Amino acid sequence: MLKRTHTCGQLRLEDAGKKVTLAGWVHSYRDHGNLVFVDLRDREGLTQLVFNPETQPEAHKLARTVRCEWVIAAGGIVQPRSEGMENPKLPTGQIEVLIQHFEILNSAKTPPFEIDTAEKTGEEIRLASRYIDLRRPQMQKILHTRHRVTKLARDYFDQLGFWEIETPILAKSTPEGARDFLVPSRLHQNCFYALPQSPQLFKQILMVSSIDKYFQIVRCFRDEDPRADRQAEFTQIDVEMSFVDSNDVIGVHEILIAKIWKQILGVDVTVPMRRLSYQQAMADYGTDRPDLRFDMKLKDISDIAKQSTFNVFTSTIESGGIVKGLCAPGEKYSRSDIEKTLTNFVADYGAKGLVWSKVKNENGSLTLAGGVAKFFSPNLQQQIIGRFTAKDGDMILLIADKEPAANKALAPLRCNIARNLKLHDEKTFEFLWVVDFPLFEWNENEKRYDSVHHPFTAPLKEDLPKLDTDPANICSQAYDIVVNGSEIGGGSIRIHNPNVQQRVFDLLNISREQAQLRFGFFLKALEYGAPPHGGIAFGLDRLIMLLVGTDNIRDVIAFPKTQSGQCLLTDAPSEVDTRQLDELNLRTQKHSHAAAQQTDSQK
Repeated sequence: MLKRTHTCGQLRLEDAGKKVTLAGWVHSYRDHGNLVFVDLRDREGLTQLVFNPETQPEAHKLARTVRCEWVIAAGGIVQPRSEGMENPKLPTGQIEVLIQHFEILNSAKTPPFEIDTAEKTGEEIRLASRYIDLRRPQMQKILHTRHRVTKLARDYFDQLGFWEIETPILAKSTPEGARDFLVPSRLHQNCFYALPQSPQLFKQILMVSSIDKYFQIVRCFRDEDPRADRQAEFTQIDVEMSFVDSNDVIGVHEILIAKIWKQILGVDVTVPMRRLSYQQAMADYGTDRPDLRFDMKLKDISDIAKQSTFNVFTSTIESGGIVKGLCAPGEKYSRSDIEKTLTNFVADYGAKGLVWSKVKNENGSLTLAGGVAKFFSPNLQQQIIGRFTAKDGDMILLIADKEPAANKALAPLRCNIARNLKLHDEKTFEFLWVVDFPLFEWNENEKRYDSVHHPFTAPLKEDLPKLDTDPANICSQAYDIVVNGSEIGGGSIRIHNPNVQQRVFDLLNISREQAQLRFGFFLKALEYGAPPHGGIAFGLDRLIMLLVGTDNIRDVIAFPKTQSGQCLLTDAPSEVDTRQLDELNLRTQKHSHAAAQQTDSQK
């Protein structure tokens, strides 16, 4: 076999005259009767090969038999392309290789889709033949970006003295949050391992073990219901540090993010990044992951609306709700657009309706017109216009409901309007840290508190007394990093005091018996000198999605599952042999039915 000396994407005009050997896949071929041209592709790019019957008749004859996706090796001399035949779209477009030696390494069946037009092919077809799909230059660029990001992270943490340590994949089921994937044990009948949703408890135990600085690029597993932006298995950049506060953790990791954006995209990210409290984020944007590439803040006008004669507003406020909205700039939306398109949009998020009014310039003075304007006196109209800093032609859109419901609809409406009106540059990035999250949220159905993050998140020191008196108003030492409305990472300072941990469990209605059953091994570790510690986890898949500009998580994973959790390449999940089930002391409904039928026939 010819020994490869160069990759297809690295040759340039300065290499003219060099003798090279290339190997790869036939991307395309053109038989002009006299000369045969083959575009050879490997992961680095394309190079044009030229077969001349006058100089190498045997190689030329063999080249006429090749087809797309055949694997070949070819050796020859790099030469400049003829004048007017250059291809400025290719890095190798100024040269070609005149072939002297040629070898077919393997033939290939006709692919189920063409590499160049794969994006027009249904995703299910591409995922079933992922080995073809991954040959696309765009997919290879994405995987290369993923490699570069993980290497940047590893090098960065190594320089700071972090150790990369693996934590178990087969672990104990500690059900909280999403469902665990369970793995039956053959040696311990009727017992199960769980695949980790995160290394949370293990990395905290590493801190108790005096490891001090840990990181890991780790696979995590969550048995969640189908969602477009989630995968059953995903990857985290997972970090934990001892003897730190939230400022230390934030400082280390915003520098990492800045390095990644600079190295991968050439984008300068300002550090320190801005910070926003959870309460302010919810008040101004209706979400804890706001997109700050544009302004258009939400405004609560309940104090004004309660003075109106509009019964929907006044009755909502009297029953404990609010009137909140936004100001869409410019004369872009008609009454029909609002009542059909936008009203239907917010209805998908649970809103009962969308109220509007337009800002008009009447004799040099701004006033409201149309919609609910008639229910507001001139003075109240001026107050609303001032609250939104509205201009002539702007549209004010309002929702009346309980505060969480209003925010749930207004936050996506704000982003939808920004996209439609092109209020931000898709190539810009706005980062922020959201801090001071509530420690608990009230679960109305079960009449108890739930953790906003997880039960090991530490409260602010000054809020510790509220554990006994006012748990609903305790702030946590948690922090999320958000870019362009997408959360890419989150973490917290952890509880390192066993007594505080037990008080939190009590508020979460986790009994001491339940706590021992679920987390006994961890609680025991806290009793042996746990240092103050905290950490963070970045969603690597989501981070790569932002860097490469895709909204499909399956694009950034080499072998992803479908939205319903299937691997179309391997046909997983699949049934297994009955003997394997017997070894594990398991029965499926199908298995049990077959056994019952066999028993009946024996009778």
